[in-house]
Amino acid sequence: FPLPAFLSSLQSIPPPIITYLLRSHQALASQMAGLLDLPPSNDTKEEDLDKKMKKEQKAKEKEMKKLKAAQKAEAAKSAQNSKASQPTKKRELKAAKDAAVLEGAETYYVPPPTILGEKKQLAPEMAKTYNPKAVETAWYEWWEKAGFFVADPDSHEPSFVIVVPPPNVTGALHIGHALTAAIEDTVVRWHRMQGSNTLWVPGVDHAGIATQVVVEKKLMREKGLTRHDVGREKFVEEVWKWKEEYGGTICKQQRCIGASLDWSRECFTMDEKRSRAVIEAFVCLHAEGLIYRDNRLVNWDCILRTAISDIEVDHIDIEGQTPFKVPGYGCPIEFGVLTSFAYPLEGELGEIVVSTTRPETMLGDTAVAVHPEDERYKHLHGKCVIHPFNGRKLPIICDAILVDPKFGTGAVKITPAHDPNDFEVGKRHNLEFINIFTDDGKINANGGRDFEGLKRFDARTAVTNCLKDKGLYRGVENNKMRLGICSRSSDVVEPMLKPQWFVNCNEMARASCEAVRCGQLEILPKQFEADWFRWLENIHDWCVSRQLWWGHRVPAWYVTLEDDDMSIFGADSDRWVVGRSKEDAELQASKKYLGKKFKMEQDPDVLDTWFSSGLFPFSVMGWPDATTDFKAFYPTSLLETGHDILFFWVARMVMLGIRLTGHVPFKKVYLHAMIRDGHGRKMSKSLGNVIDPLDVIYGISLNGLLERLEQSSLDKRELETAKSGLMKDFPEGIPECGADALRFALLAYTAQSDRINLDIHRVIGYRHWCNKLWNAVRFGMMKLGKGFVPSKRFDVGSLPFGCKWILSVLNKTIVKTTTALEAYNFSGATTAVYSWWLYQMCDVFIEIIKPTMVGDGSHPNHTLLCRATRDTLFVCLENGLRLLHPFMPFVTEELWQHLPERPGDCPRTVSIMIARYPCSIEEWDDEETEVQMVLIESVVKSIRSIRMAFQLQTKQRPEAFLLCKTEEASLVIKKGYAEIAALAMLSNLQILRETDKPPEGCAVAIVNEHISIYLQLKGVVDATTEISSLRKRKEELLRKQEALAKKIDAPGYKEKIPSHVEEENLNKSKKLLAELETVEEATRNYEMLLTHDN
Repeated sequence: FPLPAFLSSLQSIPPPIITYLLRSHQALASQMAGLLDLPPSNDTKEEDLDKKMKKEQKAKEKEMKKLKAAQKAEAAKSAQNSKASQPTKKRELKAAKDAAVLEGAETYYVPPPTILGEKKQLAPEMAKTYNPKAVETAWYEWWEKAGFFVADPDSHEPSFVIVVPPPNVTGALHIGHALTAAIEDTVVRWHRMQGSNTLWVPGVDHAGIATQVVVEKKLMREKGLTRHDVGREKFVEEVWKWKEEYGGTICKQQRCIGASLDWSRECFTMDEKRSRAVIEAFVCLHAEGLIYRDNRLVNWDCILRTAISDIEVDHIDIEGQTPFKVPGYGCPIEFGVLTSFAYPLEGELGEIVVSTTRPETMLGDTAVAVHPEDERYKHLHGKCVIHPFNGRKLPIICDAILVDPKFGTGAVKITPAHDPNDFEVGKRHNLEFINIFTDDGKINANGGRDFEGLKRFDARTAVTNCLKDKGLYRGVENNKMRLGICSRSSDVVEPMLKPQWFVNCNEMARASCEAVRCGQLEILPKQFEADWFRWLENIHDWCVSRQLWWGHRVPAWYVTLEDDDMSIFGADSDRWVVGRSKEDAELQASKKYLGKKFKMEQDPDVLDTWFSSGLFPFSVMGWPDATTDFKAFYPTSLLETGHDILFFWVARMVMLGIRLTGHVPFKKVYLHAMIRDGHGRKMSKSLGNVIDPLDVIYGISLNGLLERLEQSSLDKRELETAKSGLMKDFPEGIPECGADALRFALLAYTAQSDRINLDIHRVIGYRHWCNKLWNAVRFGMMKLGKGFVPSKRFDVGSLPFGCKWILSVLNKTIVKTTTALEAYNFSGATTAVYSWWLYQMCDVFIEIIKPTMVGDGSHPNHTLLCRATRDTLFVCLENGLRLLHPFMPFVTEELWQHLPERPGDCPRTVSIMIARYPCSIEEWDDEETEVQMVLIESVVKSIRSIRMAFQLQTKQRPEAFLLCKTEEASLVIKKGYAEIAALAMLSNLQILRETDKPPEGCAVAIVNEHISIYLQLKGVVDATTEISSLRKRKEELLRKQEALAKKIDAPGYKEKIPSHVEEENLNKSKKLLAELETVEEATRNYEMLLTHDN
């Protein structure tokens, strides 16, 4: 950008920064000096320049104060003039914004510009307030460019390896990804700081169905074409174009969270190496007889016209008759009803009544089942019923596994081709399997001429009407049921009989169970081991075919011989050959059909996305080749993911890993909880409770949230519900919290079992804590001073009492945090480090050292005391930031870079992320001092309670007398004299013996059986005056309470007053009662004080 414009913009920057720029950038000095009316910066005039800068700074500060005062006055005048016209909320927001601008102009120091990828340039002075956006800028790009994330396969250090659960290429960061990133990055950074050769592999999943749907919609929107219009080859080209242009957005967003992934090893499940691994896995498993082709029942999506996996099916619980919108139908379809109808018995011997939630499937019925012990139907065993529409004979069979004689009529219609339970019955009894649906969900020829071509739910109505016409309809009743919905298309899933490729999982499942039992694989939390065994011990064969165009095409070819009588593709399941390439398949076909002429056609289907994802831990390392990475980093150390995909992904990785590599793919599995909203509801766009983590990081207004909702595909009713939810949960929008606060909040939430009820206000609370952390380090930097050089080492035994204490509790915190991280107890780790920083470092240590740091030097050992205190302060800040870094990488890096370097032969690392994680130091342990500090804090708490009871202000510093009944108690109080005085805000502290008489005018508190407190209030407060003021306040509060009660008790109040006003009045009443109690308690305290004086 133009240099003159840049230089002109610098005129608003405070002079100290200009001085810094002049010294740092000599080449620009003369040009800048001319524009800014400053003398040229050089060595000979540096001293004069400093003097002039100080004068100009003072002048600038005076001008700023005048400007601020004038602006405040103008703002007040403007507010007064516009009060009638401007809404209250807008006026408050405007005032807050103006105040923030004024405050920022005076207090925030802007750092010099940083070239992207270079180490961040820090401002000469720390800003007075924490700004997440400013703090989190530039660090990640430097970390990545510097190679801090890259693992070395030739390293001799112990390795720690983890692969990211590959997010969908179509995806954007959601709160679940944020939790995953927070947990995994915390573990990775911790191991890296412990010296491990750490590898965290990034990758993206091609997401077969999701990506194809997105590109199909794009094609229709932009060109008005379907994928069938453009053909397979061109469509796949379109998908690759889309992937290159829009895919991988989530990888950019992962950087915003601070995820320290080794981007040099980034992979895509459809790239050349991963595709080769998929083909190799399929070929190997087929050769071992574990992959086979069969005609079996699958979850079928009639919109997408493909089989889908269980994880792509969302289940909705329906309590009774419920209309539900189904794609492709003008009116909602009713679900949650049980329809009963009669099948006539053969030979006109009567009828048998059956019930179903899907009347249309009776077109494919091939039997009626009863329980063998049901007396009502024993006479019908071996008989048949007649299908009323086609005359087909349906045998009455006995099945004790399926039929519950107590449910319904005790007779069950059997449709083997369209129901999972009926499918098993059909196999047990060798029944006919009749498919009645086309791929797009219409009735086919098997359904009969009267119904052929009808859409399945239109056929439901038609079948019911025909049953009524024939006098066979017996009514409907409400019925609880679970409705399967495809998460991609919102279509109702249809069980369909389809020829597909399946993986026989039995043997691999047994090996996976044994891996957990013998300790090769550990699942955390332990509670999920039971789920692991239950699922694997009851596993079904895995359908890996998908009728899509985007994905890994099945490496199988169908062979048609020249002299075949039947040349229908796929008709003979024995005609398939599997190969690594077409040439390989042709070679196998030539051997199989020796001397015969044939043609080959590749299976148009692609493989389930979970098949390629199941190979991820070893395909990213180069398998099937024995690469350097595979030898160095496989098996991996940890797999971290949500517990909802324990079976769909984790179990399949373990099964395939053991089978194909001979090893479990990871040593441990950590399963995190599922995130819900603050009310415990599942996050859903239709509820308006979905939280975008980037909105939490950068902040967003309510209008911004509502505008985004307007752009969604929700229908009108859902949109109104979602808007209402947003306005209730985020009336002021979401304030900017930053990545550090979001990460810390999510990690702290992991204690909540298998669900996390995320309240955004808790994240905001941690953002405020970041500000406290910032101020603590800023205070430390001011008290250490610019010329401070940390001591190489110091004698802990000679330190002041408070310094010994803070080092001892820091040591315990290091142990607690490390132990918690080793156990993947992230909530315990965050609690430990948070408690030390907030309750021990900020609330206690910083407060007790203030008198020392600002002392007048009257203490005989003041210089030594200050030096020891400064050294301790530095050690605490430096260790505390390293302790916190894995949880909050950005703010800790920024603050750590401000700290001075410790002298020595080994300079500190260039970044906190490659510094050593703190270890406990034995000489810091001081149990005696900690026990004594507990007593001291009890004394302080008692004094603070008195101060609160008498509503003393901070500036009011009374004298305290402590009656110590034992010598031991007296010695502890003497040791902690300075700490008590500082924390309890006392002007003086004296120790009394049992023979000493306490002075008059004191409030009294008992600490324990050995210590009593007498806080001198005489001369500090005027009890009589205070009582008078409190009584007046009480009268005022009673009047307000009476007026409000009169309003609430008025006739017709509830009918006339809006609910929100009623709620406001109720809250007012509660506040008045609470204040009354406070006033009455304060009055009693002052009356007791007067009584004691008399």
